[in-house]
Amino acid sequence: MMRGRRRLLLAAGVVTFATAFAATGATGAAQAGTAVTAGAVRAAVPAFSPSSALPALPALPARSAVPARATGYAPFTAPGKTLKLGAKGSAVKALQARLKELGYVPGSVDGRYGGATLMAVWAFQKVQGITPTSTIAARTWRALENPRAPKVLVPRGKANRVEVNLTKQVMVLYRGGAPVLISHISSGSGIPYTEYATWNGKRQRFSGSARTPTGDYRTTWRVKGWHRSYLGQLYNPIFFNDGIALHGALSVPLYPASHGCVRLPMSVAEILPGMLGKGVPVHVRGAFRR
Repeated sequence: MMRGRRRLLLAAGVVTFATAFAATGATGAAQAGTAVTAGAVRAAVPAFSPSSALPALPALPARSAVPARATGYAPFTAPGKTLKLGAKGSAVKALQARLKELGYVPGSVDGRYGGATLMAVWAFQKVQGITPTSTIAARTWRALENPRAPKVLVPRGKANRVEVNLTKQVMVLYRGGAPVLISHISSGSGIPYTEYATWNGKRQRFSGSARTPTGDYRTTWRVKGWHRSYLGQLYNPIFFNDGIALHGALSVPLYPASHGCVRLPMSVAEILPGMLGKGVPVHVRGAFRR
């Protein structure tokens, strides 16, 4: 199954040279004792400028409790056309508009089925109990007509909070008790690591469990843009548990792959800082089963 998912990414063109550099090149450089600099990443990765492509998400109706089925959305009639990655046209535009209305982040509503829309589709499918796929067929269209809200992990949580579901690999931002942003994630792989990197002018050894700990935390400090850590590059990181952060990454696969942070699609990481303040509760629950 794992290999099949990786082939899907490759076939879809989501894994580009830039992704490969971010996912493996930085690690390889660290193992070789070479400093991974922000300049090196920028030189290999094309500039990401989503500000013009990502209009702000509309505020969803506030409600004190989120029912099993989402409410407060306009009726939606699915086009019913099977869509594959790379598709263009009105059916794709309808898909993107519906995902955005439900709190997902498909990128620009431009009628082009690309990487940002794919990751929004994955998040939606996981919340609906559908095995993630790039193909939009009858089951996904039916779910878009009658969507299920994300499972609430902390029923008595604050009205404004973040819930990270490690089991489903989904993050939900609640505001006023309503899910206003729902995203696909990739959390800690759980595979122990030992890596070497030049840090503070010295070649150092770093080891860990690559685990995203469950628990109750709060957002603390953040960095705008690319932040270089000793384990790689983080985009717009928002820290909530010491060195563990919610952050954008160029590789966000369908399985846990990070050193412990919660990776987000770049389109989500671009807008999340403007929606998530300091001191907001972050609840991490569950465990991914391979």
